[in-house]
Amino acid sequence: MIQYTAQYLKILSGYMGRLVEWPEVVTEGRTLEECREQLRDALREMVLAYEDLGRDIPPGNALMEALAVESPHVRQTA
Repeated sequence: MIQYTAQYLKILSGYMGRLVEWPEVVTEGRTLEECREQLRDALREMVLAYEDLGRDIPPGNALMEALAVESPHVRQTA
């Protein structure tokens, strides 16, 4: 089993989701849960496509860490 790291961004139409280790796997949903479901489906489809093409599936298991920075030029979003 390979674990991938999902990143979700709030956008005007809802949420955009992508995989950190596999940036080509990206999708959108009106709600966060819908986006999660779409991202899981997109990942399954991408795995199948890569297997059909004989391409290597990117390794997962990225180590993520939040880094804070204080700056008047950095705007925080909700």
